Amino acid sequence: MHKEVVAILLAGGRGSRLKALTDTIPKPALHFGGKYRMIDFPLSNCTNSGIDTIGIITQYEPIELMSYIGIGSAWDLDVLDGGITVLPPYTSKQKGFYWQKGTAHAVYQHLNYLELYHPKYVLILSTDHIYKMDYSELIDYHTQKKADLTISSIKVTEEEAKQFGVLTIDKNNKIISIKEKPSTPESLLASQGIYVFNYEILKRLLKDITNEDANETDFAKHVIPYMIDKYSVYSYLFNGYWRDIGTIYSLWKTNMELIDYPKGMNLSDKKWPIFSNSEHKPAHRVYAQAQIQQSLVSEGCKIFGNVYHSVLSSGVFIDRNSTVKNSVIMPMVQIGKGCLIENAIVKMNLNIADDKKLIYDEVMLVTEEVLT
Repeated sequence: MHKEVVAILLAGGRGSRLKALTDTIPKPALHFGGKYRMIDFPLSNCTNSGIDTIGIITQYEPIELMSYIGIGSAWDLDVLDGGITVLPPYTSKQKGFYWQKGTAHAVYQHLNYLELYHPKYVLILSTDHIYKMDYSELIDYHTQKKADLTISSIKVTEEEAKQFGVLTIDKNNKIISIKEKPSTPESLLASQGIYVFNYEILKRLLKDITNEDANETDFAKHVIPYMIDKYSVYSYLFNGYWRDIGTIYSLWKTNMELIDYPKGMNLSDKKWPIFSNSEHKPAHRVYAQAQIQQSLVSEGCKIFGNVYHSVLSSGVFIDRNSTVKNSVIMPMVQIGKGCLIENAIVKMNLNIADDKKLIYDEVMLVTEEVLT
């Protein structure tokens, strides 16, 4: 079977900077925007871009993510000739057992999956970004440039550039260098961790470069710097909305932007919908004494109190005389009477006792430890 394009989603990371939110689930399964998970965005982009063959590489705490993805029907990816395949670490007679050590090593371990389809192009995607992108335009650009590798990039501020891989390019957009998290950025063009490879080149490089005894083999640190000197590597400039979710603050801020700048990430766009496998719960219910302003409220919520400028995930209960302000409440949180919560992200499944005051000048993650 031959496919023009196969997408590989790198979904095995924990996301340690998100602290207790990812204690039992990987970052791609993290709840976002009330009814979504992080992985919904690259999956929906694939569907909307006409890419129907996707391998999802897992590793850290994969059970909930695998259950959520299922056979891919929520994203219209339950197709016979392709669809979604979950790719966990594995053992074999030839290779023995190797934990996935870096992004490139993870793909190397699953070359047998890619060989099933023998694609012309492989699209490598991170799963911790919020954005909409037509990958077909990226691939068209890749072919027009006759590139061996194309990296999608975005312009950032100097401070932001210190957190990303920074690309230096020539006048034809050919990449001259890449520097990971530079203290003094040479440019303001950041890699988005979105790559289009010619498959035959990728396969050969992974076999040549990847060493099972090495501590790590990573695209940004090892494969791409090697390719820049020897292959045609180009930058594709992305001009749309894109947010990297790496910290508690960035998770909170991007949720708040859904309220403050809804055109940035238009979740009501029928031309480019974001699909999700959300739970089937009854419609949210707002009782007579409650007040809700500038907020997103998901299915199954029951609200007796007040909600201002906040995002409520499914199944949240807010009792009488309680107020939630400038906060993100994860699923199934129970908030008692007379509480005040401000500038917080509240972890899933917490029960907050009556009269609890959780007010912060800077964004705070509320966990079991905070409540004790």
